[in-house]
Amino acid sequence: MATFDDSIGGGLTTGATTPKYGQRKVSKPNTRIVRFADGYEQRIVFGLQTNQNPRVFTFTFDVSQADAVKMEAFLDDRGEEGTSFDFQPPGEASTSKFVCETWSKTIPYVNRAIIQATFRQVFEP
Repeated sequence: MATFDDSIGGGLTTGATTPKYGQRKVSKPNTRIVRFADGYEQRIVFGLQTNQNPRVFTFTFDVSQADAVKMEAFLDDRGEEGTSFDFQPPGEASTSKFVCETWSKTIPYVNRAIIQATFRQVFEP
């Protein structure tokens, strides 16, 4: 299993995989709601209780151009293989499995890059 950390691509600058402040975390519990005509409502949870609240993080990484190339290669490889990777978001107690289906790269000036990526938590063995 691949891990999104400073060792990817033969090694990144220390701290490159630490996102800038201003990250966004979205939680949306996976429940089904049945609404009846009289206003009564029932909520139903399907599947394992521990897997019912996948998180989606939006991160911004401000890195060197060389680190950006390695990060993009890592994300490209996971996308082509359809595999997840391990990552421990800042402020979270443990590592989880994520997929990154969307990211963008901006080059604000020479030898710097800003990567904005959306990591979606997945539940796999």
